[in-house]
Amino acid sequence: MNPFFFLVGCPRSGTTLLHRLTDAHPELAVVHETLWIPRFYERRVGLTPGGDVTSAIVPRLLRQRRFERLGIRGDELERLLDGNGPMSYATFVSALFDRYGEARGKPCVGDKSPGYVRSIPVLHCLWPEAKFVHLMRDGRDVCLSALSWKKADSVFRDYGTWPGEPVTTAALWWERNVRLGREGGRALPEGLYQEVRYERLVADPARECRSICAFLGVEYSDTMIRYHEGRTRSAPGLSTKRRWLPPTEGLRNWKTEMSDDDVKAVEATAGTLLDELGYVRGAAGLDAELLARAASVQRRFVDDVAARGRPLPERWA
Repeated sequence: MNPFFFLVGCPRSGTTLLHRLTDAHPELAVVHETLWIPRFYERRVGLTPGGDVTSAIVPRLLRQRRFERLGIRGDELERLLDGNGPMSYATFVSALFDRYGEARGKPCVGDKSPGYVRSIPVLHCLWPEAKFVHLMRDGRDVCLSALSWKKADSVFRDYGTWPGEPVTTAALWWERNVRLGREGGRALPEGLYQEVRYERLVADPARECRSICAFLGVEYSDTMIRYHEGRTRSAPGLSTKRRWLPPTEGLRNWKTEMSDDDVKAVEATAGTLLDELGYVRGAAGLDAELLARAASVQRRFVDDVAARGRPLPERWA
């Protein structure tokens, strides 16, 4: 049943690369960042209190800018709902993914939405057999990327710690995403969750793609590692085209691009998780004042998240 799999991970961790690799497989089609699936379900957007779909969902979906990527028109949505009797939200979304797969000529359809790393429990509730591939990357490289992200101010604006402590805030954001993903994934039945390291993916993409294919239950195809051949993308704000890059090591390198103070700030904040994941520390030493400052920022960050009713990792709660 589709959605067959979800590609998740903290944003800026390389999920776009993972998307391109998997989508190049002849049996796998990946929808690019739906973003609305768990939100519509949890807030009962266009649904009955019991979770059945109503016609009110149609205009709400059509207003979603990203929904058009599925290539499904409003009249198709209405026909899907007409005459089928009560339809659960899971069945409805599955039908949308099936149509996307049919249009692509591929049987197995997944979704790449990095933020779904925080929604694994609800997605598993909707599709108990769906599989999750969780991509993880060194938090210092993720922070380096997030701090130069054009969307950074809009992504982090809800955190009161962002204006004065951007590095620490980015480190906490990374840790929250990774911990929630690991907690949600490891609570699933065996065979539904796999962790992949970005560093290994770019160092040996064929090996990691073979592992992902084995996890998904499909034969490996070398079309995956040739995803970039003959492909271009539009440069933001420009009419020119840029060639897709093959998996490339060192696109972000905290060891050469991050200041010593920022390395210390990240490690004082999320060093425990870096240790758990096996990433070697880079800071020579962390004094008590820096650790106390990181702990203070963390308390404020947690309060901001809790005040918005968002989930917290068990370690923080």
